[in-house]
Formats: sequence, structure tokens, C-alpha cells
Amino acid sequence: MAISNRLLKNLPKVELHCHLDGSLRIDTIIDLAQRHNVPLPASDPVELKKILSIGKNRGTLEEYIARFDITLSVMQTPDALTRIAYELIEDVASENVRYIEVRYSPTLHTSKEMTLEEAVESVRDGLKKGEKDFGVKSGIIVCGIRHISPEASLKLADLCVQFKNKGVIGFDLAGAEENFPAKDHREAFYMILNHNINATIHAGEAFGPASIHQAVHYCGAHRIGHGTRLKEDKDLMQYVNDHRITMEICLTSNWHTYSVRSLKHHPIRFYYDQGIRVTLNTDNRLMSNTTLTKEFGIARDLFGFTLHDFREVTIIAMKSAFLPHIVRKDLVKSIAEELESEFGIMPEYIEQKN
Repeated sequence: MAISNRLLKNLPKVELHCHLDGSLRIDTIIDLAQRHNVPLPASDPVELKKILSIGKNRGTLEEYIARFDITLSVMQTPDALTRIAYELIEDVASENVRYIEVRYSPTLHTSKEMTLEEAVESVRDGLKKGEKDFGVKSGIIVCGIRHISPEASLKLADLCVQFKNKGVIGFDLAGAEENFPAKDHREAFYMILNHNINATIHAGEAFGPASIHQAVHYCGAHRIGHGTRLKEDKDLMQYVNDHRITMEICLTSNWHTYSVRSLKHHPIRFYYDQGIRVTLNTDNRLMSNTTLTKEFGIARDLFGFTLHDFREVTIIAMKSAFLPHIVRKDLVKSIAEELESEFGIMPEYIEQKN
């Protein structure tokens, strides 16, 4: 059966890896810049999108990250953060995302004296208003940054503790991997784990499986952001699989940052066939000019994912969400029922029995 783009767009979806500062609308950037007298490299929407979106101009992870200086420049007030969070929920609602985890580093939003607490509260307000208007549930993941000091990560971990059960659902470590090992930030992760908070870490994207090893064994990561290099260490891959550590796969972004030679060489199908928990995500909707629907389309076109595979990936994502078990269970049930009633997609084993 052919799977149309329209069908993919209508499927219920779950996203676990989406950066707030990489998912702004171009018009919003221009409007906020004008309101707050922030200089931009271009004020024309088409030109600005060319600058911010990677397109075919692939580069290093560091070059990819450099684009965030532009988006962050207009994200320095509570009102701006609330608006951007709200608009992200509106955008994902249009492709039937049922649940999304939004990550960012509050410390990058304090150049105009906004406090870390305000940076969390304002995003939480936007997400909650979005849930009320569009029905999309969400949670905040606070990001430490590898190349900023471990002391800063510890401060952000403390912020997570303050906002536990108040909008924040997890802690992450993002940024350039090489020369900035996760183990340097392990004190922050001790605090996170000792307060029973979930952890995910960007690892194995631009650096080898040793980065994933540190994320899991030094920092206790429950999920791995990207993990494209995991396949290079079969023993570690077996451990990740045995312990059901979820991979947050971002296909387009991984191609843009040279994490893979080409998209067709991405290990997602290999991981999936091994039984590793894989999920599909956008990473940065603006920089990678993508949506979750587009990511599903790549999985369909390059890796032969079927409707049953998309059901599996979506259920895996919901099971791997940083939410209380009982909430996850209810959302899994709701999504499974929608997939069956609206799209006729049931677990394969049921069809085999029949």
C-alpha cells in the first residue's frame, strides 16, 4: 500500500527531540527583532530563511550551531519565549503531534537580565496556552551546554529540581561533543538522578561511541540524542538494546551535520531491525527546514518504513517520554485507539493471529 504524504501528516505523532531555539517562525524572528531593535543579517523573510536553513549547504556541527546566535538574539524576553513556545505548539498541532518534549538552555536567554526562573516560567506559559488551544501535551527539557562550564550545568540541574512537577520533565546536555566530554558534567547528572529526574544526552552525533558510553555509564542517561555512531561499538549497542535505552533519531539534522555520509547510510533501519528503541524527531525545524511529517517521509522513502513501523515508532516514543507511567499509559492507549479507528493500523501480531 502506498503511503501518501497526506496520510503521514494525519497520523498521530510524538516528538522527543525538538529545540525551541531551532524551531522559530521566520516572520516571528523579524517581528521580534523590529520590536526589540535587534539587528538581523537580513530583514527579508526569503533571505533570512536562506541564512538560517541549511538546505544543501552541509557543514560541521559547530557551523550548524552557529546559526542559533541569530534566533537566540530575539529570545531574550519572557514575552518572546511565551510567544515562540505557543507558536511551536500551534505548528506541531497542524500535523497531529499529540505530545512533544521541548528542550532549550535557560542560561542562553539571560542577556537582557531575564532570570533563569523567568526563562522556564515563560516557556511553560506558552506551552500550556498551546495545550489549552490545540490539545497538544508537552514538557520542558532543560539543556546544559557542553562547552559552558560544568558549574553552569550544575546550576541548571538545580533549576530542574526547582521546577520538577512544574513543567520541567528532564535534563539534557547539548552542544559540541569533541573536546567537551559529558563526564565533566557528571556532578550535574548526579543531582538530576538523585532527585529522580530523567536524563537524555546528545551523544554519538559528531563523536564516536565513547561519547555514548560516557552518557550512559558516567551520567546515567535514559535516552540518547542522535546516537548515529553507536553501531561502531557492538558490545555497547547490545547494552543499549538490552537496557531499552531509546535513540532520539533526527534524520535530516544528522545529514546536515555530517553525522552520516549520506542519508541512505543512516543506521536507523539497522537499529530498528536489531530491536533498538528508535524514535523520529525534527531536532531543529527551522535550521533543517523540516517537520515530523517530512522525517516520516524520509523513513518511508529511504528505509521502507511501513504504516506498522510508524505505529511502532510512535508507540515507542510515547513509552519513552519523560512522563509518569500512568500518563504515558493513557496516551499510548489513546494513540493506539486512534491508529486503529481512524487508520485501521493494528499491531502486526493481531493481524497474524487473524
